[in-house]
Amino acid sequence: MKLIVNGNEVEAKATLLGDLLTELEFEGDWLATAVDSQLVAAEDRETFALTEGARIEILSPMQGG
Repeated sequence: MKLIVNGNEVEAKATLLGDLLTELEFEGDWLATAVDSQLVAAEDRETFALTEGARIEILSPMQGG
């Protein structure tokens, strides 16, 4: 399935957001995720279905100032 992840086109096997995070090697409860501009809570990721062309944003905290 073709998805847009953090602005980049990605071909993914995952159909659920939780599986996509694993496939792309994102780990941790501290991630923030949004699909098509809607925040997806950590507890909902494992069951959140993705659709072709969905825009996913995956954010993680960064150190610095």
